[in-house]
Formats: sequence, C-alpha cells, structure tokens
Amino acid sequence: MKQETLTVEQFRALAEKQKSGTGKKKTKYHAEKCNGYDSKKEYYRAQQLKLWLKAGVISDLREQVVFLLIPSQINGEGIEEKPVKYKADFVYIDNATGQTVVEDTKGFRTPEYIIKRKLMLMVHGITIKEI
Repeated sequence: MKQETLTVEQFRALAEKQKSGTGKKKTKYHAEKCNGYDSKKEYYRAQQLKLWLKAGVISDLREQVVFLLIPSQINGEGIEEKPVKYKADFVYIDNATGQTVVEDTKGFRTPEYIIKRKLMLMVHGITIKEI
C-alpha cells in the first residue's frame, strides 16, 4: 500500500482550512456545541429550565456547578494526586417539592461519568437526574 504524500503548500492549505473551522473534527460522541453549551441537547434543556424559572416552577437555577468528590492527596512517592470533581450541567430548586435537583444532560454515559455519578451519591447523598 503506497502512502499518500502532501506538498508543503497542500499541507499549509489543509492546516489553514482546519483553523478556519471549515474542516472541523467531529467530537468523540458527535456532540455539537450550540450557543455556548456543550451540546444541542444541553442548550435546549437550558432554554426549558429558563422558562420554568420565569414561570416560578423552579428557582435558584445555576449552571456548570462543580462538586468535589475526592480531594487532592499525596501518594506514597510524595506526588500530589489531583482532586476528582464532577461538574453538573444544572442545579435548581423544584418549587413544588422544595428539593434541590442536580441535573445532567447525557447523550452517552461514559464509564467515567458512571463512577462520578456513584461517587456523588456516596459522598454527597445526591442522585443525579439524567436528561
């Protein structure tokens, strides 16, 4: 199988095309950013929650709230291990029940997310509502 080669000019044109955004690489799970949100699903959910906020169905709506799951630690070799954090898409109070809701819009549940979901329940006693 013969390997395809590029001239310097072809390489530069390809690099410029990627910089300009016309040759965008797909994300691992094919989510497309939308109006500052990580996915269209998250954007539409934010719009719905903002309407509920105006209607008085929910209150204290916050976005991208970080929860500490495991603090940083020094391992046996004296090297600092970074803390483990979970970033919730939305946190709000359901005015009908008075409960605080931690919500995540998921198109795909990664193994990392599943572990963090379980740690949220164990460490903070919070069950994440998946949308």
